[in-house]
Amino acid sequence: MTTTTTGATGATGAYAPKPGAAPLGRMIAAQAALETRMLLRNGEQLLLTVIIPTLLLVLFSAVDVVDTGTGASVDFLAPGILALAVMSTAFTGQAIATGFERRYGVLKRLAASPLPRWGLMTAKTLSVLVTEVLQIALLTLIAFALGWSPHGNPAAVLLLLLLGTAAFSGLGLLMAGTLKAEATLAAANLVFLLLLVGGGVIVPLDRFPDAAQSVLGLLPISALSDGLRDVLQHGAGTPWGDLGVLAVWAVAGLAAAGRFFRWE
Repeated sequence: MTTTTTGATGATGAYAPKPGAAPLGRMIAAQAALETRMLLRNGEQLLLTVIIPTLLLVLFSAVDVVDTGTGASVDFLAPGILALAVMSTAFTGQAIATGFERRYGVLKRLAASPLPRWGLMTAKTLSVLVTEVLQIALLTLIAFALGWSPHGNPAAVLLLLLLGTAAFSGLGLLMAGTLKAEATLAAANLVFLLLLVGGGVIVPLDRFPDAAQSVLGLLPISALSDGLRDVLQHGAGTPWGDLGVLAVWAVAGLAAAGRFFRWE
């Protein structure tokens, strides 16, 4: 005697399994949510992305240590700290996290999943953007409490932040995909400190020798901080020169990362 299973529609096998991958958009969203939770639960990453920028903003706004020119110190510092927040998340944090994921074989296993490799990188980028939104919201509230008076076109600010994120993401992924995890950890933190001092974040670039200014001005952190400062502090129009520098770094960094990134 043979027994058949019928579903609500009366058709045989209505409850038969239907294996297959979830829709691509849902997979990317789930991976992005996971990446964001992991980043926000990591104490070292929070130190880089939230605590250090916040402390620098409050300290140098309250204590007259660096000559930031005329006007309130926070008007000069806030745009630079926003640029630092983007760098800390898109470059330093992402490079370190991805480097150790590569070392422990996490990327190799994820690459074998139904989520394509470009989908994984897209999820990581979305995670970076979500974290940056939280950073910028927090730092903006603190800057307002310190007396910040921003000006300028929000669209220009958004474009600077997006291009800055792309530039630093490409450089971070390039470092994570080519160096060993320990080397990435050391190099990413060293670059963070060097660019913090020499990237126009806290110390104005005109305080450096003329020869150094021409070189430092081509760095992505300098272009981002100067562009944000021109718009938010001085109310300037779209800073095409700074956007051009960031675009070059973004294209070069992402292209190099795509070419030389090693998953194992």
